[in-house]
This record gives sequence, C-alpha cells and structure tokens, in this order.
Amino acid sequence: MSHKSGFVNIIGSPNVGKSTLMNQLVGEKLSIITSKMQTTRHRIMGMVNEDDYQIVFSDTPGIINPAYRLHQNMMKFVSEALKDADVVLMVTDIYEDPNKMEERLVQINNIKVPTLLLLNKIDLSNQKTLEAIVSQWKLKLPNAQILPISALHKMSINFILPKILEWLPENPPYFDKDQLTNKSMRFFVSEIIREKILLIYQKEVPYSCEVVVEEYKDEEKIVKIRANIMVSRTSQKSIVIGHQGKKIKKLGTEARIDIESFISKKVYLDLFVKVDKDWRDKEGKLKKYGY
Repeated sequence: MSHKSGFVNIIGSPNVGKSTLMNQLVGEKLSIITSKMQTTRHRIMGMVNEDDYQIVFSDTPGIINPAYRLHQNMMKFVSEALKDADVVLMVTDIYEDPNKMEERLVQINNIKVPTLLLLNKIDLSNQKTLEAIVSQWKLKLPNAQILPISALHKMSINFILPKILEWLPENPPYFDKDQLTNKSMRFFVSEIIREKILLIYQKEVPYSCEVVVEEYKDEEKIVKIRANIMVSRTSQKSIVIGHQGKKIKKLGTEARIDIESFISKKVYLDLFVKVDKDWRDKEGKLKKYGY
C-alpha cells in the first residue's frame, strides 16, 4: 500500500485565524490564540497520522513589516515554510484587501506547489459580499483553489483534508507515527504563560515579554515548574508584577489552570520577572530564546 507524507504549511496575515485553523486540523490546542497581533512567534508543527499518510502541519507567525530583529527572525520562519511546503494553506479573511498585499501575492503565485486559499470568518458575511470577495481573490491568485470557511465554527473545515490528501506526494513518514508535534513540553508551557500575558497586559508590555522555563520536574503526583518572564525594560518589570504582586498572581493562577488541563496533572508554578534589556534587537539573545 502506498504512503503519502508531506509538509502542509499555513501562512497569512496576523489575526486571520491561522492558529485556530491549525488547532482544528490537528485536533489539539498546539498554537495559542488571542486577538492580538504577533501571538504566534514560532513555527509550530503538528502531525496528523493514519496508516497510509502523515500530514505535517505548520503554523507560522503572521506576516508583518519587521520593527525589531525579533520580527525579522519571525519572518524567516515564514520564508522557510514557503520553501519546504508540499502544500500551502494561505489563510485570509473577509476583511483583508488583496489589493494591499501585491508583493506577497507575487510570491505566492510563484510557488510551484498546490495552494489552497482559505477565506475565513464567512460567518460574519453574507452571500452577495462573499461572492464579490471570492471574485477578487480569483483575479489575484489564479493558480490557487479557494475555499470559504469559518475556522472558529468549523464551517467547511471537513473539505480541507480530502483536498490535502489529493495533493500530498507519496513519501514515507517524516516523523514517528506516535509523534504529535516537533515542540517540547517546556515550549508549550512557556506558550501558555505567554498567552496569559497577552490577555492580561496591555499596550507594549506583552510584546516585550519572553517566557523561559528554567525547570520542569515531573514528579509522581505533581509537576513543578519554574519560569522566568523576561522583559525589555525595568519599568515593565513592575507592570508585570503589579501592585502588591496582584497581576503576576493572577497570571500564575490562570496559566497554572491551563497547564494542568494540557498535561492532565497537578502543577506547582513559580514565576519570576527579570530584565533582559532590549532582547528583541540582540541576535545572541534571540538565538538563546529559539528565534
């Protein structure tokens, strides 16, 4: 029996629903989700395995114009995903104007692999408007197939897998069949904490934070975790901690609950806030933090 295997890479602008789609396709919450830009900073792989195929999905950072070296390195993840893709899932939504992304569309049109344009958030549109939007995209991406969806409400999601399997090349599996992702448990713990930072804090603070899990001890009845929240400036440290430590206590409680749900075990979470001045613009620090 032949076996299909390949990389199906998800790209698109910030906040169009890439991470929601990724989690729906994989069947697990691997990518954190908030309404803020730059929620996804890394390339996160999730595997879907059956006897006759392995699909390696990749969630990637939203495409932006870099303001920091961090952003430049995030965009490298996107470039890598375009280079090694066997199938590209380009996610957009009913609000995005294709006329304002000419450079990116030229890049997509030059890709020599099958491309599925997923027009997300159709639950917020009507039939007439949707038809006009689809016509616009057909002109801009004539080589792509277009599928209107709602990732949040799972509308038309069931049409994606058959199309991927139609396009997927014959290959042996790239990863063990029991493997779900390329990331470690420490990574997912740090992402859960960072998701809460994005939800709790405002303005620039969440974007200046990086989470480093210093210790992960899996004991018989409890997992003990010590993590550092790195900020860019001293003033941000006091904001993260909050008056009488109330903010970081709230952060720790909410993160612990989600981590316990993720690993199905009781967790003791210890959080510390440290200053790593201007880490977003220092190549050595970015490499240390996995960018």
